[in-house]
Amino acid sequence: GVTLDLEDPRGAELFRTLVAGADVLLETTRPGTLPALGLGPEELRGADPELIYCSLSPFGQEGPWRDYIATDLVHMAAGGQMASSGYDEDEAPDAPPIAPGGGNAWHIGGHYALLAIATALLDREFTGEGQFLDVSIHDACALTTEMAVPIYFATGRELRRQTGRHAAWSLPRPRTQFQCADGKYVNAMFNQRLSPPQLRSIGEWLDHYGAADDLLHERFAEQQQIVEEQNHISDVLRDFFPNVPAEEAYRGAQERSHAWGAVRSLDEILPDPHWEDRGYWQEIEHPELGERFRYSGAWGIWSETPLGTTRRAPLTGEHNAEVYGALGLDADEIEVLARDGVI
Repeated sequence: GVTLDLEDPRGAELFRTLVAGADVLLETTRPGTLPALGLGPEELRGADPELIYCSLSPFGQEGPWRDYIATDLVHMAAGGQMASSGYDEDEAPDAPPIAPGGGNAWHIGGHYALLAIATALLDREFTGEGQFLDVSIHDACALTTEMAVPIYFATGRELRRQTGRHAAWSLPRPRTQFQCADGKYVNAMFNQRLSPPQLRSIGEWLDHYGAADDLLHERFAEQQQIVEEQNHISDVLRDFFPNVPAEEAYRGAQERSHAWGAVRSLDEILPDPHWEDRGYWQEIEHPELGERFRYSGAWGIWSETPLGTTRRAPLTGEHNAEVYGALGLDADEIEVLARDGVI
């Protein structure tokens, strides 16, 4: 972690020196900020044509919204996610849209910025040239609305919210979210593609609890009958789940190859032995606090190049001496820059 005042000419020059040794520059300032300081893509790529310069901003570098500011909620609302998230009208008439939690917009924008940078690096392998990447979080969110856009262009219909289910242009669809004996919920996903053998396995499982109703009836050997009676099947499941805890329902379904899942709280997720077995958690030392803390690990396992969290995030300016020293500045020069507020 380094600090640097780009508005000071000395800071701007240090920045140019840093970028001169880089493959990629990723910046998230407001549009126009770096060009106004002589640090825009034209200037920096003019000095190094191989540089990949990526600007990630709420609404992009061009367009009528480029200077708008945004929060995660603004992006979820303007990008289309909130319009299809929340309770359907049967569950809660006139219910407002609901945004998913967790800072999704910047995660989505960062994901697409990574893809843009990766493709630019690949292109540079063939052309020897870098390029400027203008990544808009708003564009990325609009792209991440699943089938909403193609359905609208093809049919003119808008998706409608459906509680605990993917949004769709028509209602009703069978319920897939059910409360269990312990008050917790499971998502028991099924639709018209549920095959007769799949339904029979559900029926045989429910029959152990005396809750199969008529799901084992021979009429369900026909796919069309399953399609026509989706709501009835949903009702049978609704009557079954209050008899079992959510975890038992989840594991029973998974043992029979049904993609159902328990809605878990954080205290149920964290001690999951599956993550322990995969070595997901990492213990990271915080020497400034004299303690070790548990961190989330990588999202996969690399056979040759293990990836994971190996150290805490840097403190502000923690590596100033190390980084600027590598640029050739001596201790006295670094001290002067720090005293003058440049670093």
